[in-house]
Amino acid sequence: MTNKLTFVILSNGLENFKELRAALATREGARVLVGGDDAEQVFPEIERLAPNACIVALGAEPEAGLRFVERVARECPRTAVICASRDASPDTILRSIRAGAREFLRLPVRPEEFATVYQRTAEFCAVQPEAPKKRGRVLSVFSSKGGTGTTFIATNVAAALRQPTVLLDLNLQAGDLGLFLGVEPKFSIADLVENLHRADDQLLRSYLTPHKENLALLAAPREADSADDIEAEHVFQVLEILRERHDYVVVDPQHTFDAITLAALDQSDEIVLVLTLDIPAIRSTQRALQIFDRLGYPRHKLHVVVNRFSKQIDLDLRQVERFLGERVAGYVQSDYKTAVNSINLGQPLVDSEPQSKIATELREIAARFSTSAPAAPAREPRRGRLSAFFRKEKAAGEKAVSSQLSAVG
Repeated sequence: MTNKLTFVILSNGLENFKELRAALATREGARVLVGGDDAEQVFPEIERLAPNACIVALGAEPEAGLRFVERVARECPRTAVICASRDASPDTILRSIRAGAREFLRLPVRPEEFATVYQRTAEFCAVQPEAPKKRGRVLSVFSSKGGTGTTFIATNVAAALRQPTVLLDLNLQAGDLGLFLGVEPKFSIADLVENLHRADDQLLRSYLTPHKENLALLAAPREADSADDIEAEHVFQVLEILRERHDYVVVDPQHTFDAITLAALDQSDEIVLVLTLDIPAIRSTQRALQIFDRLGYPRHKLHVVVNRFSKQIDLDLRQVERFLGERVAGYVQSDYKTAVNSINLGQPLVDSEPQSKIATELREIAARFSTSAPAAPAREPRRGRLSAFFRKEKAAGEKAVSSQLSAVG
């Protein structure tokens, strides 16, 4: 019996949704496919995605939620329905069960009770026949601060995976992944969103811009106005369509925590958190990690990567790691000329200069997420000495680095 379960959440409020998502994040095999507060939008996704379970958070007026439970139980019998409510009165529990819910979960979530409900749901799903369905992995390359090189890393990691991969440009207002790949997309994610109701393999292929074998691009809209109609729910749907047809989806999102970006990060199996070794970028990374903690993201989903590393930089990586509370998973050397040449050529560096040191480091990062290659351990770079900026003496210098980092937190 497998404990890897997929969920759809219908929530009557953001607070309940966050609480349920955080509870599911504690279960290694759980994945939230779609979340929303509109039953008429969520139900078609249950029909299309066939999740193992649907959690319905009931509000003070539970009638509409219970009607939704009845509909799911009647029309999607292989999806287990779990009702959740802050009203755990016998009457509410009984009405939920009569409507078709298999389990009832009290809010706020109690860990032991949630574990029992999850296990019972897994037991129910274990006896349901499952049609094999491709589930590619989603990898987002993110920084909440611009200028750290996320697009460069996303492009090269995608190219280095060497398996059917699509790059998704979610910088909807100013995406330029096409330049990094040397292609001119005719269509964008806006076209796919407009035709989600009839999306099939042929239509999807027409919207993707091929770069080479096993790598294509779903571009950002050319016109900023075209992005206005794209909502977080569309991102959920687009990612599901892409991952059903590719081994990997590599996402290059905006440097913000808006609804579009969070929808992608929620769906990501892995998040590469990129920083450079300067105080503003380190501070931004620390804040991003704090936000991810509040969102309930497990730390094993997050991978800190240092870009443009140079031994001339006087920040010690160990000090940075202690400040962030997270180990550095990889790093990319600073090589401005080589990187810019690859961008100008419109070719990922791992293809245009595969023997270069920076290309080797990019492939090592990609190998951490590839199912066809063992994860490469992060090599420890040589560290530069601590300069007079943090104090001349080493001991005093290390103390000053900690003080500098603490001051920006």
